[in-house]
Amino acid sequence: MGDASEDRTAGAAAARRAVEAVWRIESARVIAGLARLLRDVGLAEDLAQDALVAALETWPKTGVPDNPGAWLMATGRRRAIDLIRRNRRLEDKQQELARDLAIQLAMGSADLDAALDDDIGDDLLSLIFTCCHPVLSTEARVALTLRMLGGLTTPEIARAYLVPESTVAQRIVRAKRTLAEAHVPFEAPTGADRTDRLGSVLEVVYLIFNEGYSATAGDDWLRPGLCEDALRFGRILAGLTPREPEVHGLVALMEIQASRTAARIGPSGEAVLLLDQDRARWDQMLIRRGLAALERAQDLGGAFGPYALQAAIAACHVRARTAADTDWERLAALYDALAQLAPSPVVQLNRAVAVSMAFGPQAGLDLVDVLESDGTLDGYHLLPSVRGDLLAKLGRLDEARADFERAAALTRNTRERDLLQQRAAECARGAAGH
Repeated sequence: MGDASEDRTAGAAAARRAVEAVWRIESARVIAGLARLLRDVGLAEDLAQDALVAALETWPKTGVPDNPGAWLMATGRRRAIDLIRRNRRLEDKQQELARDLAIQLAMGSADLDAALDDDIGDDLLSLIFTCCHPVLSTEARVALTLRMLGGLTTPEIARAYLVPESTVAQRIVRAKRTLAEAHVPFEAPTGADRTDRLGSVLEVVYLIFNEGYSATAGDDWLRPGLCEDALRFGRILAGLTPREPEVHGLVALMEIQASRTAARIGPSGEAVLLLDQDRARWDQMLIRRGLAALERAQDLGGAFGPYALQAAIAACHVRARTAADTDWERLAALYDALAQLAPSPVVQLNRAVAVSMAFGPQAGLDLVDVLESDGTLDGYHLLPSVRGDLLAKLGRLDEARADFERAAALTRNTRERDLLQQRAAECARGAAGH
């Protein structure tokens, strides 16, 4: 009896893991397919969740079906039909839709599989643009994208961003309500509107990647899961919009940056800066993929788009066999181009670093001091961090220590704070002659 009970428990646990894995892969397709039918992203997500619950109840008893995505879609569609039939306020057109759906379900699994694939690319693209609609706040776009496209639960998103679950839940609820109240259509824009809206989509994907690549707060320097989700979104987007150079530029940037993930962490989880990394640990497959994506962006005439330029900067680093081989003059020129195309104080700070490496620390410090006097980066910890590094190279160790301590006080990431405090201590020992 004991063995049989243990077997059942193990089988149920295995089925649950299978359901969760399938959900992570298929949820975006199911939500997108239901949203196309219902024209309501929030309602589609609710029905997809119902299908997930049904899978959790059914699959441990029956086993995972041959086509779990089709199973989830069929279950979601049945829920949609039931909902439509129950809703007395729906018009005749919706009743006709319900009849059509019922006929489709009666067609059998083979036809259903085909139906699942029909227009799924358009549906996914519509879902991406809807989740990243400019009518939503940045935080809401990020949360909704991770939920709808990434299949992350509310607790998973909350853990990734170190915010309370209730905050994430409220963001998602408000986002759905905002989309409904604004009557945002479930469709991918075209023409000039598509160009404008694509910028919002790329911004969301890159924000997710950056939070994984350099965590804003917490005890971890990286959150690889967010990087992987952003890469997945970017690759899907590139497959759906193969003629958009900036999409390939963003994918190239993320692939190349992600190639350094393993080398950015030391044995104890400590942060390892670019010039100190073991380049043998860089992922060559991701580098090749990134360089290929960059080439596609350039072939499409997008060499000077903001993301393609950042990818070219990242490519310059990975092409150097050693830190000493880095072409800093080319990097400074690329940052010049980026600063003209997309001016921002953060780009100027990065440009100052490249200039310092190409032409000496004093040249970089002059640029950083201009930024500091502007006050536009007040509260941004990387400004005193860079300034401290340049001052240390110039032998002005007491000033460098003070800047590293200032940077350590500003960052909310524990690993980054440890590194900055370590550098402050090294400067203090150097100033004392030890």
